[in-house]
Amino acid sequence: MTTIGAVQAAGALTAHRPMLLGLAYRLLGSLHDAEDVLQEAYLRWLDVDRKSVAEPRRYLARVVTRLALDRLRARQAARETYVGPWLPEPVPTGAATPFGPLDTVELRETLSTALLHLLERLTPPERAVYVLHTAFTLPYAEIGDLLDRSAADCRQLHHRAAARLADGRRRFTAGAAEQRRLLEAFLAAASDGDLARLTELVAADATAWSDGGGRVRAARNPIHGADRIARFFAGIYGRRQPGGTATPVELNGAPALLLHWPSGIRYTLGVTAADGRITGVYLTANPDKLAAVPG
Repeated sequence: MTTIGAVQAAGALTAHRPMLLGLAYRLLGSLHDAEDVLQEAYLRWLDVDRKSVAEPRRYLARVVTRLALDRLRARQAARETYVGPWLPEPVPTGAATPFGPLDTVELRETLSTALLHLLERLTPPERAVYVLHTAFTLPYAEIGDLLDRSAADCRQLHHRAAARLADGRRRFTAGAAEQRRLLEAFLAAASDGDLARLTELVAADATAWSDGGGRVRAARNPIHGADRIARFFAGIYGRRQPGGTATPVELNGAPALLLHWPSGIRYTLGVTAADGRITGVYLTANPDKLAAVPG
């Protein structure tokens, strides 16, 4: 391939990069894996007869979707080896981030930590159809073309996926301002060791997930219930040495905190909420998942 041809191929990929990266990340919940998928898609794009490709965006979306699904299947098969709960890799989504504008509710919600975590319940085809239709509003006929399935089959897969996600989605209906208020109140109460206040902030049937990946100390199982969550987080902050910092950030389209401990450990903390109480707590401390988070 000539240098000019390579430049032209790279230009086409760059033009569609925000959409393609957003698609791969939503399918995988890992920015590292999504970047690898885009690199492999670029290599395939270099080899194809691009004059025969009428719509580069559709062709590239097809390649990215299939590569991501292959990775997703392999990862699900190996998930038993992961130490403790798995959470998606946090990604910044403020100004000048690689995902492009989150200018619809669907784009923002399908990038959220809570929904990406819920998507792990789905089969790879269900996840692909749900993301393509919900986030990118592709019609079922076009999704069927990408996945080599009928439009009717894709419609059924989306219906099944939405039904499996419905209960979980009702647990994070609060907007950004309410999430921020509850997150800040939660951190303040935990720092004070105020168990009564923590229990009041957290819904009785809430769950907390702590992802250390075996790299740092973290809870090996999800923590269920307001009382247990309150005691766990009061214990964490009660042991914290002076000098720790908590920096507000936007991750995955929602308010979050980046916390540093004097020991050098850092982690992200976010919550979901409904009806004025926290319904989920998401703590990511695995350093392999924090490379994209500045600070």
